[in-house]
This record gives sequence, structure tokens and C-alpha cells, in this order.
Amino acid sequence: MKLSALAVLTPLIILSGCAAQKATSGQTTTPSTAATQPAAAAPAAPSGKTSLAEQGRDPAEFPAYVEQLKAQALSQGISQQTIDSTFANIHFVDRVINSDRNQLEKKITLDDYLTRVLPEWKIKQGQEQLQNNLPALTKASDRYGVQPQYIVALWAMESSFGKIQGKEDVFSALATLAFEGRREAFFTKEFMSALKIVDSGKATSDMMKGSWAGAMGQSQFMPSSYLTYGADGNGDGKIDIWKNTDDVFASTANYLSKEGWKGDQGWGQEVKLPANFDGNLAGLKNNQMHPARYWQQLGVTQADGSPLTSTATRAWIITPDDTQGRAFLVYDNFRTIMHWNRSTYFALSIGMMADGVAGAQTPVVSGEAAPAQNAPASSAPLAPAPRNPFSG
Repeated sequence: MKLSALAVLTPLIILSGCAAQKATSGQTTTPSTAATQPAAAAPAAPSGKTSLAEQGRDPAEFPAYVEQLKAQALSQGISQQTIDSTFANIHFVDRVINSDRNQLEKKITLDDYLTRVLPEWKIKQGQEQLQNNLPALTKASDRYGVQPQYIVALWAMESSFGKIQGKEDVFSALATLAFEGRREAFFTKEFMSALKIVDSGKATSDMMKGSWAGAMGQSQFMPSSYLTYGADGNGDGKIDIWKNTDDVFASTANYLSKEGWKGDQGWGQEVKLPANFDGNLAGLKNNQMHPARYWQQLGVTQADGSPLTSTATRAWIITPDDTQGRAFLVYDNFRTIMHWNRSTYFALSIGMMADGVAGAQTPVVSGEAAPAQNAPASSAPLAPAPRNPFSG
């Protein structure tokens, strides 16, 4: 998520999220959350008391800024009752600023990333969750044309199957990030979207809890993504992405469907490039797309060296760590996953997780000792930071 936030949330939606959608840019297609390739590092957080004086704002000015947000909300037609309930507890949150600034500064390799986010125990839990929730997943799949394993994969990566949703007051987090100033327009828009959620009766102000970046619920949707993609999965007239997995699955599938998901296709596969492969051919730009047979004619094979069998008419070669690293043949659905979070690392982890959940194959990652099956879930590490990979 579901995040869109993805490009605007640049460093943010690296969370693993972010349905958002969950992180990203000025697309209206973001659920949460989170991020993508090597990024310019965010300024280091100052030690001790947070001060925004360098940006011309100091926390002491925050109450006056909140009054400006209140006036803006009234001008946009938000009811006084909603304003009273949502603004009552808004406060400046130091840790939100620190989290925003302490983003990953150095590039990690794909293998490092996959080792951390795709341990064996998570794949096994994903398989169990698929079976335990099969009726609801099948319903969402049939309704939106998205295979169940991809819904489970995003659920796993965004909130560890609902266990890690964040406990920040969304209004305080978004107001703090808007006040901080670097992405003021984006976070102000998300703040107003959060108010609209409460004002429309879709959620109470008490329900509006999420990550430090404002991503909410088990799908880690940003508020604007909730309004755009949130779906009622069980017909009760509500969209509860915090506690109701029927709504979580439906909302996730609705996001992918609206962003162009093709239910008769997968995401892609790992491949082996010939020694003389021209690195300029690799990438996700529109003009770098070719039929799979084109890549086969250039000498691209399956990862084990056997002939490429894909019959896809639209396929791209990507090399996340440049041509000396691993290579993948990816399809339109891979690019759709990157609407959720514009990180190639994140999108690959979703594809591999989905394969593992479906039992199609065991994801190839650098092995790590798997924690006990009942080990506490940990949030996914930051992926490298985002950029628009589709232009051109």
C-alpha cells in the first residue's frame, strides 16, 4: 500500500510496507507503504530533542499548525463533530520524525534483503494461512481475479499476517509529518483523507491506528488508498482493514485488480543471462518490453540453464543488483506489484513469497537460520529507496 503514496512516500513506504500501497510517489495507487532502490539518504535525526529549526519550523509551532489543518478541514466540508473527535488528541510525535529520517542509507544486496524477509518459517506460515483462510481468500480471488497466494504474500509482508500493524495515532503521525515539511503536500492530503474516513462513518477516530508513516491496518493502506481501494469483503457494510480479514483480503485484491492485475498470469521467474548480454536491455521501461521468445533468442535461459519455456508476449529482464547479480524475467503483474511499492526488491519478495505459499517452488534466498515457528514476527527490513521505473 497502499501507499498512492508510493512515490511521494519515497523513503517512507519502504516499511514493507506500505499499502501502499502501500509507499511511493505521486500516484494515486499507493497503499502503504514503503520504498525502493538505492536512495539518497534522509538527513540523520538529531540527537536528543527533535528540532525542525533547520527547516524553519520548530515543534513549539506545532499547535498553531494544527489549527491551520483544522481550518483547512472545515473548508473541505469535514463536520465539526469529526473535527472535535479527531483533533482532541493530536500531538507532536518525535519518534515519527526520527523514523522518517533514519531511513536505510546504504544499499543492501537482493540476497541480503530476501534472506531477511523470506525466512523458511514465514513461507510455512503463509502456506498455513492460505489453507486456514481459503474460503475468504477464494471469495476475494473470484471477485477480483487475483490469485490467493498473492493476497497472502502481501498480507505477510505488510503486517506479518496482521500481527504488526503499528500503534501510532494516524492523525498525530500525519500531522507531524506534514508539519515537518519535506513532503507537506502529500501528508496533508493523507491527513484530510483520514478525516474523510471518520467523517463518512467508515471508521471511528479510535480505530485510526497505524505505522509511523500513517499506513493503516493489516494491509498497511495509506488513508487515500483506503478510500480508493478499500472493499467490504463480507457484506456487512463496513471496511475494517484492522480486524476483519475478509475486508483485508478484498481490499488487497481490489487494489491489484484496479491497478491492472492479470489473473491468468504469474509475476515472473529467475533466469540466467548469456555472458555477452547487453545490460542496456535490462529494465522496466515500456521500450524495454519484448516477448519471451525475443529473450530466448538472445540466449536467456531458465536459472538452471535449461531452455526458457515462457510464452509471455510482454516480458522484461531486470537485474536488481546490476548484471553481475541475479536476473529475472518479469511480466505485467510484477509492474502492478510495483504500484503498491516501487521497490524491485519488495516486488520480487512478493512474487517469491507467493510462489512459496502456493507450493510452486521454494524461493531461492541466501539461507538464514530459521527461527522457531512460533517466534515473534519481525517487521521487514527497509528496501532500497524509490524511483519511477516505468518511464521511457
